[in-house]
Amino acid sequence: MILPLAWCNDPGGAQIPSSFRHQPTCRCSPPRCIIGGQEAASQDGPQQKARRVELMISIGGENLIDLVSGAAAADGLPQYVANPGGSPFNVAMASGRQGQKVAYLTPVSEDALGALLAERLVESKVTLAAGRVPHPTSLAVVSITDGIPSYAFHRNGTAERQVTKQALHNDMPAETKLFHVGSLGLIDGDDADAWEAFFADCRSRGIMTSLDPNVRPGLIADRDGYIARLRRMMRHVDIFKLSDEDLAWLYPDRPLETALADCRADCDAVLFILTLGADGSRVFLGDLEMTAAAPKLKDLADTVGAGDTYMASILCWVLEHDLATRDALGAVGEDALTNATRRAAEAAAINCRRSGCNPPWRDELTNL
Repeated sequence: MILPLAWCNDPGGAQIPSSFRHQPTCRCSPPRCIIGGQEAASQDGPQQKARRVELMISIGGENLIDLVSGAAAADGLPQYVANPGGSPFNVAMASGRQGQKVAYLTPVSEDALGALLAERLVESKVTLAAGRVPHPTSLAVVSITDGIPSYAFHRNGTAERQVTKQALHNDMPAETKLFHVGSLGLIDGDDADAWEAFFADCRSRGIMTSLDPNVRPGLIADRDGYIARLRRMMRHVDIFKLSDEDLAWLYPDRPLETALADCRADCDAVLFILTLGADGSRVFLGDLEMTAAAPKLKDLADTVGAGDTYMASILCWVLEHDLATRDALGAVGEDALTNATRRAAEAAAINCRRSGCNPPWRDELTNL
């Protein structure tokens, strides 16, 4: 069900669920909202304050529209379906659907495609912590071959790149216990510098940090600069996930086991996850190492958003079990970690049975 939306009377024009009378980071003076075309006074009673305290995950990084290729039209021309996407956007959506309180820190465009993105987040119970901006929405043209996506991106001067470190500090709810970022926002430009600096600030403030590089080689002009940025961020990370394809690109010209050892040596993560597609994942937590199988799929639609859904499931597990400190997470035993990876694999498998990124809701999961 799509929730009704409210327009905060903030210069950023943030779009929020109508169950909120006033956005936590709103800059209105005095605070007020436009709901259903009517201005309403802010109602910051105990119930509203309690609801805000539950906002515990903040997520940053790109939002965009995936134009996913489908069957050709009768005249042979290609046809595309527009799906909201972007790796961190997907993680936010999947986390919200699993019942966590989530704040999304990246601006969303005021254009029609931005409205689609905002609507998808809000219906997934995610709060838009940043404003709406007049810049256009980023696009990704997605071609699917045997269920495997390839991407071409268009994101110069777009809304999701309008990020500064100061704005991120202003917009992130004070109750945040875990900050996740990754993917395109880390490639280059002022926005990449802002995400990197903010990531380090979060770690220094005692906020648990999570990183998924989700490498897109076709967009990376300065390979050495990009890898240097990731390795700096890897020294400030608590939870780190990457795919076997990411690993091979970041640590080339060596066997997988050597690349994995080199990557782990560069990384300060308490929890380190290597995903292997249909072969499952390998998980490292302190001295604990385990292999987690992936469910066998007979009805694969595509793998768009599978890794993001897996990542979201791990983040939700961390918060649900009060593990958002390095000591608490590092003390987890094998049985608990096995349950977490089963949950993540199940959620990713459900997503793979659907076209595009369409993560499961909490009541669809059995491994909780």
